[in-house]
Amino acid sequence: MFKRLKVKKGDTVVVTTGDNKGKQGRIVEVDRDKDRVIVEGVNMVKKHRKPSAQNPQGGIESIAAGIHVSNVKVLDNKGNATRVGRRRNSEGKLERFAKKSGETLA
Repeated sequence: MFKRLKVKKGDTVVVTTGDNKGKQGRIVEVDRDKDRVIVEGVNMVKKHRKPSAQNPQGGIESIAAGIHVSNVKVLDNKGNATRVGRRRNSEGKLERFAKKSGETLA
């Protein structure tokens, strides 16, 4: 059984707490086991890489680290931070919707 999170890969989110508060980005990866998401361009950390065949020079890279899923909120189509709910549409399929505006999320 897996955890069902309110966010998914490709969602545009805003960070609500921490050093990166207010930054926006797209979710690149979701880790259901640790309840964390990786957001593009947010929570950047330095990673020291040893030389390898792919990267013979080695050096210091800047990569995005994970953020706990409770510290991000989804942005709706109007750009407002909102919580996410689920409901059945007219065809009987489940769809995600923004609780603040009531509109369907992609």
